[in-house]
Amino acid sequence: MAGVTQPSADRSVRVAWAADAVAIGAVQVQAWRAGYADLLPAPALDGLDPHVLAQGWDEAIRRPPSARHRVLVALERNEVVGFAALGPAEDPDADPGADAELAALVVHPDHLGAGHGSRLLAAVVDTCRADGFARLTAWVLSADDALRTFLESAGWAADGAHREVGSDDDEATVRQVRLHASVVDP
Repeated sequence: MAGVTQPSADRSVRVAWAADAVAIGAVQVQAWRAGYADLLPAPALDGLDPHVLAQGWDEAIRRPPSARHRVLVALERNEVVGFAALGPAEDPDADPGADAELAALVVHPDHLGAGHGSRLLAAVVDTCRADGFARLTAWVLSADDALRTFLESAGWAADGAHREVGSDDDEATVRQVRLHASVVDP
């Protein structure tokens, strides 16, 4: 039919491209400044540089440690508004053949509540299944109630593991808990 256009998705998730690295760094800075203002020292958050972070994301996208390491991005039209990073779990009690780790799940604060986190998480689970993983774990700041509640509402649960992580300059130490979920098709 002439003049009729097909609807297109204005919200989606895809594998990250190297060109996304700067946008991923910018999303990370905005999300951390908004979400961790009460948890991390202001100088640490103020010192976050999206271009420095982008260098790390560029490396993760262009030269991942293995074929099972992935960075995914959530898009609002063509704008990167969130990202997730995953790969084989590296915890001492993990089975790297069966256990994956969600290393990051971040949505820009201006785009929270629009379903981007849910789409990212669904894409992470699908990717893990395709890569043959059976279980997915994530280390979450114990005080990050929003992320923990989000993951728990999706069926994740604490598995009893916890750790403390300090910054390079030891200005901030944070406590993390590990959550897990099965990714095996029911």
